[in-house]
Amino acid sequence: MDTLTLNLEPGQDLHQSLHLLASDQQLSGFVLGVVGDLSQACFQCPGQPQPTRMQGVLEVITLNGTVSPQGVHLHLSLSDGACQVWGGHLEAGTTVHKGVQLLLGLDAATAQTAPTSQERVELAVLPGCPFCHRARQLLERQGIPHTIISVESDSVFEACQKRSGLRVFPQIFVDGDYFGDYTALNQLDQSGQIESLR
Repeated sequence: MDTLTLNLEPGQDLHQSLHLLASDQQLSGFVLGVVGDLSQACFQCPGQPQPTRMQGVLEVITLNGTVSPQGVHLHLSLSDGACQVWGGHLEAGTTVHKGVQLLLGLDAATAQTAPTSQERVELAVLPGCPFCHRARQLLERQGIPHTIISVESDSVFEACQKRSGLRVFPQIFVDGDYFGDYTALNQLDQSGQIESLR
């Protein structure tokens, strides 16, 4: 068994990040360990008709389950500010507060294709934003690996604003630094230099 360390930054979606990693890199394995905190958690409690949503500074206690190109099946437990413990089936909409570090155990058959680091490109998007949608389509059309940061809470918005110094979206980061917006990305594509983002 090989291992892969994954560092998630503020605003990244825990469920979506693992799903995209497994899908894009065709990886299969399971979570060996996790540390970090969340600004929002979304999880399905047993027997409940709708997922439970929580906001605040939430400490991750455990994350157990499997990842594969077909999807992720993960169980999350976390603690709120009153040290009450919650948990259930991890759903999309669970966002990183300050950071989350994961250790993944990879099946030997897929470990050879594991990335040596995170994707270089991060795309911070607002739901319903047309230019955010265009930026995402452009990256997907050109096959540029990227991580999506879905801006669905004030804490995620503030984290992105702190990184870029701006309040408009989409925001594109390359190697951790602010690169530009959709216009900058489109200009890079039109000039034939978008391959530099790989």
